[in-house]
Amino acid sequence: MSKYIVRNNGPLKGEVSISGSKNAVLPLMAASLLTSEKCEICDTPALRDVDVMCSIIRAMGGKVDFDKDSNCVEIETNTITYNGANSELASKMRASILVMGPLLARSGKATIALPGGCAIGARPIDLHLKGFEAMGVKIWEKHFDGFDYVVAEAEKLTGCDIYLDFPSVGATENLMMTAVLAEGVTTIQNAAEEPEIVDLANFLNKMGAKVKGAGTATIRIEGVSKLHGTKHHVIPDRIETGTFMLAAAITRGEIKLKNAVASHVRPLIAKLKECGAIVREEDDGISVCAKDRKLVSTNLKTLPYPGFPTDLQSPFMSLLVTTEGTGMVIETVFENRFMHIAELQKMGAIIDYSDRKAIITGTDKLQGASVKATDLRAGAALVLAGLAAEGTTEVDQVYYIERGYEKFVEKMSGVGADIEYIE
Repeated sequence: MSKYIVRNNGPLKGEVSISGSKNAVLPLMAASLLTSEKCEICDTPALRDVDVMCSIIRAMGGKVDFDKDSNCVEIETNTITYNGANSELASKMRASILVMGPLLARSGKATIALPGGCAIGARPIDLHLKGFEAMGVKIWEKHFDGFDYVVAEAEKLTGCDIYLDFPSVGATENLMMTAVLAEGVTTIQNAAEEPEIVDLANFLNKMGAKVKGAGTATIRIEGVSKLHGTKHHVIPDRIETGTFMLAAAITRGEIKLKNAVASHVRPLIAKLKECGAIVREEDDGISVCAKDRKLVSTNLKTLPYPGFPTDLQSPFMSLLVTTEGTGMVIETVFENRFMHIAELQKMGAIIDYSDRKAIITGTDKLQGASVKATDLRAGAALVLAGLAAEGTTEVDQVYYIERGYEKFVEKMSGVGADIEYIE
């Protein structure tokens, strides 16, 4: 099994270019199913999850050409031969559920194996299904070949008012994509407000959709009869941005993040400043400097956007492990997102936790150890801890990390990290 070998090599310094957003490009690729015309999505990161989505669309009969040198993917679905995602592909990635809405909008049918992904909590799809049913979709479950599937059919999709019990990103995206071809007006209330939602709305509107209010708690979609192909550039990845900002801080270094959008990472900027790091917003990105700085601890609580992102909770905890004083982290989004704590403790981290609350006491005595990535962001957190620990850290199960970070080893090495990929 593949692993990373990480060694403390002192402060990181230099520039890193932020890739297109993983969490934005996957729904964009799914949205390409809404038209039979070609869609071109540029700044697409070369990631395992993107490869899985390419395979899902190909398995439906679509044509997918992903040029990883130019980071552009072209998708054309003249005909759909299979309205769904099979168990083998769906089990690899939770975002496979995002093809359900476009398939219902285009053909009135969808059969999706219950999705997989990182084991960070239940993340049920009930909000997706509840919204579909409000638009006139009939849904049932079936068990086939050892897997559970959700089957959905609709003779006609009708616009309606939908209230989400929780501002779920995936449910908001799926229902937006379904509503663009429904008859009448759909209003999604308590919608997710993430930048990825805005990016999807911009993509859909370029295709001829009528979506208003994306980025706010209320999204209004006026259905149209047909969409066309388009070309679109994916927004920069705010979680990759945050990870490299934290890499600069934890190594007490200085990194310039090109293409990063400061407005997408406001909570992290605020928390880094509370810790004592210098963060500068520039025309072409963000700079973080912790060189010769005495960083102190702080508290944080994860919340839906625009709150502190749950995806940066574990990397930020790695930073708190190295700061002076005691800090507290409260996780409100996912109930099982503290699995990285046991791995950090192997390295000497002083963390007491119960349920969704962790108390972190800073130490300057982190030691390299053999640890394993328990999910995508936990893996990044362990690499960051390894950069600050004495000796050598071996991070196992790095396929999780490769699901969400493009050229991770190459980019880390480019700013001075001593990191090596081992098969």
